[in-house]
Amino acid sequence: MRQVETQGKRNSRGDLETLLKDLEPKVIEYRRNIHKHAEAGWMEYYTASLVAKELENLGIEVRMGQEVVDAESRMGVPDAKTLERAHERALQEGADPKYVERMQGGFTGVVGIIRNGNGPTLGFRFDMDAVEVGESGSEEHLPARLGFASLHPEAMHACGHDGHTAIGLGLSHALSALKDQLRGTVILIFQPAEEGARGAKAMMATGIVDEVDFLFGVHIGVKATTTGEFYCGSDGFLATSKLDAYFQGHSVHAGLAPQDGRNALLAAATAVLNLHAIPRHGEGETRINVGKLVAGSGRNVIPSDAHLVLETRGKNGEIDRYMREYAERILHHAASMHEVECRIQRMGEGLDAISDEELVDAVFSLAQKHRIFTHLKRKVTEFGGSEDFTHLMRRVQSKGGKATYLMLGSKLAGNHHTQTFDFDETCLIKGVEILARLALEGEWKGRTSQS
Repeated sequence: MRQVETQGKRNSRGDLETLLKDLEPKVIEYRRNIHKHAEAGWMEYYTASLVAKELENLGIEVRMGQEVVDAESRMGVPDAKTLERAHERALQEGADPKYVERMQGGFTGVVGIIRNGNGPTLGFRFDMDAVEVGESGSEEHLPARLGFASLHPEAMHACGHDGHTAIGLGLSHALSALKDQLRGTVILIFQPAEEGARGAKAMMATGIVDEVDFLFGVHIGVKATTTGEFYCGSDGFLATSKLDAYFQGHSVHAGLAPQDGRNALLAAATAVLNLHAIPRHGEGETRINVGKLVAGSGRNVIPSDAHLVLETRGKNGEIDRYMREYAERILHHAASMHEVECRIQRMGEGLDAISDEELVDAVFSLAQKHRIFTHLKRKVTEFGGSEDFTHLMRRVQSKGGKATYLMLGSKLAGNHHTQTFDFDETCLIKGVEILARLALEGEWKGRTSQS
């Protein structure tokens, strides 16, 4: 068992404080640039190329593309034409071809590595993808008013990942400048496709966190909705399964011979009603949601195809499996009732996980010492949602390491995943500071490497 305590290093405080003041405008600039070029999962060519270029310019070792994303483990990857359009769009919008070409096919993960002598390996994860929702153009919406709203009608940073990536770049600047104060290795993980719980598992499969002793994730908002608020850990992640169901029937003239048709829309609609009627589990929370149903071709044509997008969630993997298997039975039987075919595709998954108490205590102690936050709290006990960071957490913990998921407070404009979502940009530099202090000032004792 590793013991963790936090102690200040001499002279790091003043140097870091000066650096943070200079960095804050740059971090906000990063955030607005990324927000303007919002990209959904596996299509973050502009964002990932910006990250790779900045890291390399800082002299940080960069790994990217299939070096850090396992092809066989990816889930929910868009089709080749969609990926190619996103690839070309990023180039047209000014992404550096040197980096974009290394990510062809949607391999948009980036990892930066900073080494300085013997010591522990710390990992920091930052997700980069946007939500598939259109952004508000209202003058009351700050990004629209200031001219950095998304250029892309099908994608918006409606969950704060633009801020997470900006914090990661700010941290990269800070640690690069103060590298001589580091002891050990820092791994900066810029992850694609968190939305839909798709990207972390594919990065984990390459072994990027197998040497990590202490792992940190961070999210703006969620349960921390006051600027200056900060949670040092989170529990209560719901395990989740993301499914796409494809119904295939037979179309005919709806007036002349409806009896000869096989109605895929009717099968899908039957499934939707019954999916939401799944009995809940007595041993823990459950969720189910059908988020989209697309079907048919015309008013007077029996629909031959339907595409249904859904998710299940559960307090733990066993309860989510109950929900998923029940849902799959419903989908197949609804198809059978109406004599159509049904194909189900797994599109993403997240696990349940718990932040390590010892690491939570260490973060709390350091944040309290430097009075970074006005509302410092130990832990979110019921996260209530899902996060594919849990794949990375569980991997590190399985190898004897420790992990925690931090929550960075901000007053929010609009709820997460809505067209009016926005956050208070003053929280960004506070996020950089706490992560930098964890890297620079944490005296991580006990076993310092898993190699």
